[in-house]
Amino acid sequence: MNLTESFIKPEWPAPPNVHAVVTTRFGGLSTAPYDTFNLAFHVGDHAATVVENRRKLLTALNEISPCGPPQWLQQTHGTDVVDAFSEPKLRAQTVPEADAVTTTQRGLPCVVMTADCLPVFFSDRNGNRVAVAHAGWRGLCNGILENTLARFTNPAEVMCWLGPAIGATAFEVGAEVRDAFIRVDPFAASAFVAQANGKYLADIYELARQRLVRAGIGMISGGGLCTVSDKDRFFSFRREQTTGRMASIIWLA
Repeated sequence: MNLTESFIKPEWPAPPNVHAVVTTRFGGLSTAPYDTFNLAFHVGDHAATVVENRRKLLTALNEISPCGPPQWLQQTHGTDVVDAFSEPKLRAQTVPEADAVTTTQRGLPCVVMTADCLPVFFSDRNGNRVAVAHAGWRGLCNGILENTLARFTNPAEVMCWLGPAIGATAFEVGAEVRDAFIRVDPFAASAFVAQANGKYLADIYELARQRLVRAGIGMISGGGLCTVSDKDRFFSFRREQTTGRMASIIWLA
């Protein structure tokens, strides 16, 4: 299997000039516990190995559709959204603190990294603007998806795809997490299942869908891949703590 064949490609009605992929564990040079296609510098992997993995990623993206270097982020579990830098040199030198990135420029990949948190792709119907957001529970609760959507002209013309994340049978949280969501939206209670130990199982996919629908998005796909249970394909912080990161990447041709 070559690298591009290992990518997960969203099944959604995006325009043909919109390209999006999610990487898996396959195809890189990292050794355990980052084996093999870790794309994050901050997790303890050898920097030189991550550089080479990112080089391999860019080569593979160009096999799909010509593009320049991606816009990477320093993710903070916050709600800030940034526009990707137009100049390739600036993208290579500057890593803004944010949890979502958007662009209208052709050939400019936007990236977030995850290992249980939810990546969400955005595209308008006309293929003029794309974005991708990193939604951990804090960012999701505090409005990262709504802030990303605000970069688009008309929410009714936007579609989303929910990428691999921790599944509803694996995401155990405390009552404080449930309470935080319910304070924003009482209907969020339906996404939590009480457990005998006083905690709850949370459905991060359902929570995201609720937020997106309330924001005016009618086209929502994805939401069926669990990073915790699929050890062969996905890194999972909940499962392993010390591990690598996948990348969710979207760009315009």
